[in-house]
Amino acid sequence: PFAVLIFTNQAYTVQRVMGVFILKDYIEQRAIEVGEYIIKSGATVRESAKRFGISKSTAHKDLTERLVKIDPVLAKAVRAVLEVNKSERHIRGGLATRKKYLGQKA
Repeated sequence: PFAVLIFTNQAYTVQRVMGVFILKDYIEQRAIEVGEYIIKSGATVRESAKRFGISKSTAHKDLTERLVKIDPVLAKAVRAVLEVNKSERHIRGGLATRKKYLGQKA
């Protein structure tokens, strides 16, 4: 016999069966949906997390760790968008600061 341990967290539920962690179906589905959203919209991790009502760290984990195991092709496409966003973040930060000091809403 083996023990089944269930760890519950607001973000996800994981079962540990014989030393292997098994993701629940809704986590896999969420990771795919967030990944597809990022590809279609070019959104950042922060924007995607807000859109799906999850934390930024959960969205990041979905995209960088979970999606690779679920759908490697989708994960590669998402990684490309995330790399573009990362290379442009200093520009977005500068524009936000400019708006702040000009008294405009971000």
